[in-house]
Order: sequence, then C-alpha cells, then structure tokens
Amino acid sequence: MVRAEKVKPMKNYLLYVEFTDGDKRIYNCYPLLQYPLFSQLKEEDYFRTVHVDEMGVVCWDDATDLPPDELYNNSESVEDIVKVS
Repeated sequence: MVRAEKVKPMKNYLLYVEFTDGDKRIYNCYPLLQYPLFSQLKEEDYFRTVHVDEMGVVCWDDATDLPPDELYNNSESVEDIVKVS
C-alpha cells in the first residue's frame, strides 16, 4: 500500500503530497469544506498545520485526517499538471 511521505499546504486548499512510491500529486481539499468534520480547514492557520503521521496518513489533529488511498486516488499527478500547462 502506498502511503504519504511528505505533505505541503498550498493556496486555495490544495495539498502537495509525496508518496512512498515516489509519485508527487496535488489534492484539492476544497470540496471537503462543506462537511462539518473538515470545516475547520477553512481557517488558513489551521490548514497549514497539516502533517504526515507515522502511518503515512495526512492529518491536522486527532480528529481530522485523510487516508493515503483517498489522497492518491482523488488527486492529480504533478507530472500530468505540468504537461498540460
């Protein structure tokens, strides 16, 4: 199973995520903001506290996280984005 290895918050609720297989992807968190569990991500200071835990899960605190398969399957490869631009 591929896990997140590194995460960096970007503008417009985007996350840059590097995975253990070497893939680099961009995940859009904006659609999640409509759900109460993720509403705190609207606060930029909180959004920027994102990190990867020891299990390769992207998280903000004990209650807000995104599993690696969600991030990987619902994101765009950085290589694909660069090819289009």
